[in-house]
Amino acid sequence: MSFRTADYDYPLPDELIARHPLPHRADSRMLVLHRAEQRLEHRMFRDFPQFLRPGDLVVLNDTRVIPARVFSDDGGRIELLFLELLSETEGRREGEKERIGETATPSFSPSLSPSVSATRWKCLVKPGRKMRLGATVTVRGTTGVVIGIEPEGERLIEFAGPIDLDAAGELPIPPYFNRAIGPADAERYQTVFARERGAVAAPTAGLHFTPELLAQIPHAFLTLHVGVGTFRSVLTDDLTQHRMHAERFRVSEETARAINAAQRLVAIGTTSARVLETCGRPLAACGGRTDIFIHPPYEPRAVGALLTNFHLPQSTLIMLVSALAGREFTLHAYAEAIRERYRFYSYGDCMLIV
Repeated sequence: MSFRTADYDYPLPDELIARHPLPHRADSRMLVLHRAEQRLEHRMFRDFPQFLRPGDLVVLNDTRVIPARVFSDDGGRIELLFLELLSETEGRREGEKERIGETATPSFSPSLSPSVSATRWKCLVKPGRKMRLGATVTVRGTTGVVIGIEPEGERLIEFAGPIDLDAAGELPIPPYFNRAIGPADAERYQTVFARERGAVAAPTAGLHFTPELLAQIPHAFLTLHVGVGTFRSVLTDDLTQHRMHAERFRVSEETARAINAAQRLVAIGTTSARVLETCGRPLAACGGRTDIFIHPPYEPRAVGALLTNFHLPQSTLIMLVSALAGREFTLHAYAEAIRERYRFYSYGDCMLIV
């Protein structure tokens, strides 16, 4: 066990970063981590159903990535990442002074319609020096004003009217792809079961599934709208000093009943795992925000197995995996995956922890 961020590092050859999806979703490789035996097994993702036991429930995140990356009308001098829509009733009281670090707490919006009437957004912006308090930006003819700056640099922007992201934006594919968005990304950077609009990044473990494979397994859906906080670097030497950004989640009554009836929960992705560990078992239908940071020596109380992709060094995601599999075993598995030339990150291969 270690609380040193540097102890969750590993060297990754650049050519192992998967910058494009495979021709077929289920063709990914799958490294299986048998915890009890401390044994690794090389399989294909299509073998996933073979590792399920009677009484298992596969839990998936049905969030849908929105076209949140937008460029300003002045030739794209400002790049915005629309993180979260805030309802007009959640703003400050009339006449209340706007100050850096102040913001309203927005409610959960499970499905983000492109025609909503609210006009206040939380955004990341580049370059930040051009978007100070009072600065303006125009998107498809609609002008916004920076009315607040969050401690982590996000801008609170009040637009003169609603922004239709479906018309104005593009999917925010990960920066480590190091390429422009392509025609295949519109389909392949969404899961086949994505339905609840609101994420700015895909729950990538779910990208491997096909409708045919889903039909073979007992499964249920929850929603966690993936934000940038999940992927931000841990900047503290002591990981216990890192604070996660809260992300919105919801568990329906139907899913809660299925979870409570299951013998073992198989979480698909770290996002599903974080919701399950936030709620525990038994659980009731619920929704809200979670900023849970799972890392060793955390003992899972709900998740019995986890399917996940290979994550960035020193990230909160590899720390979550280490809480389930152990840091040494996790890093051993990563080293094996590198030796065997597995594909890494969002469009990469996967690992199953059982």
